[in-house]
Amino acid sequence: TMRRAASFLLLTGLLANGQELRWENAYDEHLDFKYTFDSGSECFLSPNVNDFDQKFTFECPPHHIITGMSSYHNNKHEDRRWQFYCCRSNDHCNADCEWTTYVNCFDEYFHWTVPNHNYLLGAESYHENKHEDRRWKYKYCTKVQC
Repeated sequence: TMRRAASFLLLTGLLANGQELRWENAYDEHLDFKYTFDSGSECFLSPNVNDFDQKFTFECPPHHIITGMSSYHNNKHEDRRWQFYCCRSNDHCNADCEWTTYVNCFDEYFHWTVPNHNYLLGAESYHENKHEDRRWKYKYCTKVQC
């Protein structure tokens, strides 16, 4: 289901630097994943970016990237509320940013990887009760010296 695939998808994007991919949570369980960008980064956790069954669009502030996420599931809504970890790397800025189209259909397993030499900056998603599922699109950028 999408609960599992969304977690896998985001981890694929975050770990695109060749690290081993793995499940970070089980169905309906809390997800809390953090990936350290570098030792000189400034990081924070966003507030919840959505209510259950609601669409959201989230972007880290300028010159920050998504380095992790946290979510919890509600059985009544069969949906999750999401938070994102954002980090800023010293002396690096975002450039050439673009949004994907929706990378999945409802009720399908999917796999999307952030293109090489790019970083995940934003996410947009909407939920449909009929499918108890979400569709996702992502914003990604390259990093350049400021």
